[in-house]
Amino acid sequence: MDFDLSEEQRLLKDSVERLLADRYDFESRKRYGKEPEGFAKAMWAAYAEQGLLAVPFSEEDGGIGGGPVETMIVMEAFGGALALEPYLATVVLAGGVLRHAANAEQRAEWLPGLIAGETRYAFAHSERQARYDLNDVGVTARRDGDGWVLEGEKSLVLHGDSADRLIVSARTAGSRRDRDGIGLFLVEANAEGVSRRGYPTQDGLRAAEVSLSSVRVGAGAVIGDPAGALPVIERVTDEAIAALCAEAVGAMDRMHNLTVEYLKTRKQFGVTIGSFQVLQHRAAEMFIALEQARSMAFLATMMAGEDDAEERARAIAGAKVQIGRSGRIVGQGAVQLHGGVGVTMEYSVGHYFKRVTMIDQLFGDADHHLGRVARMGGLIAA
Repeated sequence: MDFDLSEEQRLLKDSVERLLADRYDFESRKRYGKEPEGFAKAMWAAYAEQGLLAVPFSEEDGGIGGGPVETMIVMEAFGGALALEPYLATVVLAGGVLRHAANAEQRAEWLPGLIAGETRYAFAHSERQARYDLNDVGVTARRDGDGWVLEGEKSLVLHGDSADRLIVSARTAGSRRDRDGIGLFLVEANAEGVSRRGYPTQDGLRAAEVSLSSVRVGAGAVIGDPAGALPVIERVTDEAIAALCAEAVGAMDRMHNLTVEYLKTRKQFGVTIGSFQVLQHRAAEMFIALEQARSMAFLATMMAGEDDAEERARAIAGAKVQIGRSGRIVGQGAVQLHGGVGVTMEYSVGHYFKRVTMIDQLFGDADHHLGRVARMGGLIAA
């Protein structure tokens, strides 16, 4: 199979990597994380200026017409830099919902602000009782004249505390775990009845608990079928997992490079510790795990646009299993080979491991997705 990038894709890769190399070293990241919203608004504006926020959107909607490969390129670069900005939340998740479910009029109204970096979105879907079940939705939406009234609680809304708008999933019919009867609604973050409690996550990013108390939205706030949104949610989640796989590969690649460089320079007993064969073997095991993850990230990227939901889900689940396993091997190896410095807040390796660990948990950990693969009858590497 041909894994070569096109000329346009190579240009995208070069531009995003150059931007991050110039402005996103580890010390800069620590400064960005101390800003009020937990990331650098100046960097968000730079992403918009370079067209990164326009990557997955069609040219008709003001985007550049990119696909999963272009998203993979951006996310892998973000993984290598440990970027804090809400690209996944705004562009991949919320933007994915708008791409797949919003009508032309809604896209024309909502996407220009997103692409220009002026409006940030968050996808409020997870709930405390749901764990990883996408169809477990307890927030309700009832009709009220021409509009709707939303009630309930959303949990772990990625960058929900700094978003200008929320895309909220809510149950319009049926019982809590039914596959049918789920709708998607656009809610202004400052609307009456919306309250948010933001907090930092273990990897240095941000999330929020969102409460909806008699929140009223108009008929124009409904995105797609108000009772048939689950296939859209599943598709967008699969695309997000593919993007996270690419981000994890970028982080693992950086951890491996940092570790090999450390082995070449750190001396013990008068020699560099990289001369010890047992440590060379450990670094080689990390490299193998990294390349296995990279291969499965490629598979996830290629399958993210697959219309066959079952085939797409099988490939995405298999990739998530490998990413979780490889992340643990590479992360533990990086920390252990660095010794005590590997777990200090002042050194980057521990932060990479934290991010990879959080990626494993998002949208289902390796064990959860291994069960999915087994139920679907798929085969993945042991």
